[in-house]
Amino acid sequence: MLSEEIDAGTVGPVDVAVIVFEGNRFNGEVVPALQELQGDGTVRILDLTFVRKTGDGSVDVVELTDPAVAETFGQVAGARFDLLSDEDLRTVAEGLPPESSAAVVAWENTWAARLGAAIRGSGGEIVMLERIPRTTVAEAVAALGA
Repeated sequence: MLSEEIDAGTVGPVDVAVIVFEGNRFNGEVVPALQELQGDGTVRILDLTFVRKTGDGSVDVVELTDPAVAETFGQVAGARFDLLSDEDLRTVAEGLPPESSAAVVAWENTWAARLGAAIRGSGGEIVMLERIPRTTVAEAVAALGA
């Protein structure tokens, strides 16, 4: 079981991403990308769930144990560590427009685990960590060329 493999003292930072597919246009290209990231040790997928919202507003939650997705995504997530609660998934579903779906994935940033352990081991503490939005980075890169 995955929870037995995780040591709270050495686990890397964990992110949760909600990837929305408007019009329920999920083509599966995310699967090989996640497999590659996990395969090379960059991340470890801890939890992965799908949420679908129909035109009438009803919601379906599709877990990895569902036969429709287990074959494809089971190889990505392997054993699961339930970080995503029913309340989390309801919140995601409420924010979805009708006729859309979302993949909700939690991953450990295994690439950062060693650095985090070294920081804690030397008495340090990360007091701020923020992701710069992609649009901001794109604007900065574009400004370099101008």
